[in-house]
Amino acid sequence: MFIYLIILFCTFLLYYARWHYRHWERLGFPYVKAKGPLGVLDSVLRTREKSFGMAIYDAYKQSSEKILGIYIINRPAVLIRDAQLARDILTKDFISFHDRGVYVDEENDPMSGGLFFLKGAKWKTLRAKLTPSFTSGKLKSMFSTIQDVSQKLVNYLDSELPEDGSSRRVELKHLFATLEKFFQRLGWSEKASEFMNKIVKETVRYREQNNVERKDMLQILLQLRNTGKINTDDDNGHVNAQLWSAQKTKEALEWMTVDVIAAQLNLFYIAGFETTASTSAFTLYELARYPELLQKAQQDVEKVVEKHGSLTYDALKDMKYLDLCIKETIRKYPALPILNRECTNDYQLPDSELLIKKGTPVIISLFGIHRDAKYFPEPLRYNPERFSEENPNYDNIAYMPFGEGPRHCIAQRMGLINVKVAIAQILQRFKVEINENLEELEIDNFGVPIMAKGGVNIFLAKKLNTISK
Repeated sequence: MFIYLIILFCTFLLYYARWHYRHWERLGFPYVKAKGPLGVLDSVLRTREKSFGMAIYDAYKQSSEKILGIYIINRPAVLIRDAQLARDILTKDFISFHDRGVYVDEENDPMSGGLFFLKGAKWKTLRAKLTPSFTSGKLKSMFSTIQDVSQKLVNYLDSELPEDGSSRRVELKHLFATLEKFFQRLGWSEKASEFMNKIVKETVRYREQNNVERKDMLQILLQLRNTGKINTDDDNGHVNAQLWSAQKTKEALEWMTVDVIAAQLNLFYIAGFETTASTSAFTLYELARYPELLQKAQQDVEKVVEKHGSLTYDALKDMKYLDLCIKETIRKYPALPILNRECTNDYQLPDSELLIKKGTPVIISLFGIHRDAKYFPEPLRYNPERFSEENPNYDNIAYMPFGEGPRHCIAQRMGLINVKVAIAQILQRFKVEINENLEELEIDNFGVPIMAKGGVNIFLAKKLNTISK
């Protein structure tokens, strides 16, 4: 009798699995057939051959349809392959896709309360409050800290590279770990996130007891907690006297606890460090492959620094060719390979009878769209000029390196400044050795952000005659 029950149970499981993995077929969606119970994540969880983003990219390449049904383990999800539809979901149809559908448990896991993860009204309230954090005045005030840390990067290379001008191999990702100190300077001194809450409490207590005011992210969050708002400049860099003041007022926000502050700092730290290091490394690697592009970028930096006398906040804005290079880098190597949303209202696909039901995970393969020849001709070729105003050669609808709409990356301006400073310092003071035989980078199998397998290696040498500091 027991054996019959087992057979019956196994038969039921088999029938259920077949029925479940025909979900998209029953709804009439084009779909990627699940090869096993892990769906598109088979190469991530079973064979460990791919990262999550690259597994999604593999699914992207299997069809030319605008939308595909896929299975993330046993959960049906929708993969968006069409740039216009992706942009619509992120912008004009945002009301039906306003949550990311990721893990949030603020009560038991305070660090999950970062802006990136929050849902609904909580996200909307905090996003509105934090938006003034990255105005021109705020960024210009923080620039001295960025500059100070970038100088430490230069000093480190000066101590490591031969004095005779000969080159030495440098693993760029490791090199840019120096920039991690920038984020430590912006409010904490330990790296591990599990110590974040403790460190924030100690730092907040010290600042308030000693009336310490600093130009950093923690100060911005303290200002928000104590005054109910973030003071702003006029976005032309004109700073008012109270821009950084965090004196408590009757408008103080009781819900802005130390846990909430710590969650935001943890998010900015993790997101900011990894993306700054990767983008800087990828840019220098690609420039090392193309001598004519490297020469243009170096001349751009040197000319602007000579004009301004030093590497300043205003000088960065004049480095137009370097801007093109960074735009191309984050096109070819977007920091996050996917953008994820959750359908929050039933959504009828435009010009279609297909319906995305409420609760369905929605995934946009940013890596796939950015490397699709339909939107970016010769997508594997590193071509900064495709973004030139005079002769653009791409579909701007498809370019979304920081996301789009109300949930686009709130700190993108700061991130771009960090990257530009790092690259400008190196191009200004060091020789990047040309190697046209460098191959396309292979993407690492692990982690969510785009990372190069085996690191990013180039050769650097001291310039015998550099521009004065």
